[in-house]
Amino acid sequence: MTANRRNFLKTAGLGVAASALAAPAVLAQAPIRWRFQTYAGAALGPHVTKPAIDLFNRSAKGEMEIELYYADQLVPTGELFRALQNGTIDAVHSDDDSMAAPVPVSIFGGYFPFATKSILDVPVLFNQYGLADIWRDAYAKAGGVVWLSAAGQDACHFNTRTPIRSVADLKGLRLYTFPTAGRFLTQFGVVPVSIPYEDVQVAAQTGEISGMAWSGITEDYTVGWADVTKYFLTNNISGAWIGSWFVNEKRWADLPEHLKDLWLTCVQAGHNYRDQWYWGGEAKLRAQGEKLELTTVPAEDWAQIERAAMVFWDEIAQENETSAKVVQIFKDYNGVLTKSGGVYACG
Repeated sequence: MTANRRNFLKTAGLGVAASALAAPAVLAQAPIRWRFQTYAGAALGPHVTKPAIDLFNRSAKGEMEIELYYADQLVPTGELFRALQNGTIDAVHSDDDSMAAPVPVSIFGGYFPFATKSILDVPVLFNQYGLADIWRDAYAKAGGVVWLSAAGQDACHFNTRTPIRSVADLKGLRLYTFPTAGRFLTQFGVVPVSIPYEDVQVAAQTGEISGMAWSGITEDYTVGWADVTKYFLTNNISGAWIGSWFVNEKRWADLPEHLKDLWLTCVQAGHNYRDQWYWGGEAKLRAQGEKLELTTVPAEDWAQIERAAMVFWDEIAQENETSAKVVQIFKDYNGVLTKSGGVYACG
């Protein structure tokens, strides 16, 4: 190697080193952090909420991290909307009904009696029948909270300490249930009970409550309720839970677009996981589960509850213009299901 070549390399190396020393240090930006609370307790949350959170945290590659909290860990479930609106928490997974959202669609969250027949009805109603636009607009008017996405879960069955074999057997049952479901069921003698989610199992075990009208059989086994009740009623009062994902309006506005896209993708992945987890679990545990005895109210007897639901729908439709729109969509959609027949008409 010539002397000129050696001198060039030596000088160049020194120049690079000097430039590196002279350059200002680039500090790593701290990740964006959100505090997220779900309606679900610590046993259920790993299936219904955590998969989406974990996927996002892995995929965000340090740009953002979401801290997940289960039911009532930061605020009571009934205060989730206000906490989200004022920024105490940044994002939420819940039904509108349970979190007491002051919007006209709140009554349709959770289990609106007989509005759906199966888990896939929920995304169809939101994406093909216009509920997404109605929900988005309702929360925009309320301010401070952005509605992002809705999905279905399990049907609303009864798991109880005593058997239900007729509509008359509902009378006097003290049931942990959703606000709207409880309002509907009172006409049949049910006494709705509101207690923290994590207290439900002990309340059933001690006889403080008669059981739950809250979920399907997958959830009963997963969270331990099948250990303290004896019977599962195969009739349901709604074919799928309607739950949504929400975010604080300012936190969402401040989020970079690529992280918004990533979050929505992860939320959808969580929806997909729940679809198969619940659907498969409902079938398997009815067929093979050994903890709960299955009971059924004859169709001709249960029909009085179905007729009462249609009266309830009309009463709710009278409350405001938004409710009237939603009820009409439910009527239109259920008309399509009935006319289609087969699996589409099965509740």
